[in-house]
Amino acid sequence: MDLVRLLERAAPFFLSVLRAVAGLIFLAHGTQKILGFPATERVTEAFSLSWWAGTIELVTGALLTVGLFTRPAAFLASGTMAVAYWTVHAPRDVHPVNNAGDAAILYCFVFLHIVFAGAGPVSIDRLRGAGRRTRSEA
Repeated sequence: MDLVRLLERAAPFFLSVLRAVAGLIFLAHGTQKILGFPATERVTEAFSLSWWAGTIELVTGALLTVGLFTRPAAFLASGTMAVAYWTVHAPRDVHPVNNAGDAAILYCFVFLHIVFAGAGPVSIDRLRGAGRRTRSEA
């Protein structure tokens, strides 16, 4: 088997890995804002814009980590990161490397990819029969 065919066969599983890792890191942003873990000096005021973002990060991060309701969770997470970029980061500077918005941009597009690609084969959605199999997974 050549390398390209091997990579093509492994791609669906790496989609699951990408989804789970991105979900875990996103979840950590939510736990920090809402639960104070890991510890931070920043305090998130209840019902502030940051609190709502943290709540979305917490919920969608958990759902994405396990691959449950993946597409709607990824859509909401992607939109949250787009709003975060344009309302928090972009006003600071036009360049993402200067406004600390590069992570928000990457999250936005990774989650948008997951909206279209689905959860991958290692997910609760797959166990539930939700989400179609792609040609590469068949």
